Amino acid sequence: MFSFENDSLLVDDREDLIAILRMRFGDNPGEMIQQIYDIDDMNMLQRLILVAANAPNWDIFVEEFQTGKDSFRLLGEEFNPLANILKGRGGSNAV
Repeated sequence: MFSFENDSLLVDDREDLIAILRMRFGDNPGEMIQQIYDIDDMNMLQRLILVAANAPNWDIFVEEFQTGKDSFRLLGEEFNPLANILKGRGGSNAV
């Protein structure tokens, strides 16, 4: 893939990440947007898009954002989209 194609995809992924964060958590701090624009690793951006879409709150997203390039998968109940619903029904084993 040519460099200009990669650059275009990076821009798209950055904009997608920022849009998801705005939809899920409201306005983003300027420093977070700048840090997102500093990312030049497409795999990291795509992972952060998944994190932004699945993190139950802003703090969890920030925690994952700070893990850097070494993190490659989402683990634990922090990313269970049904966790809050199940807690309301009497525990994590409720159906």
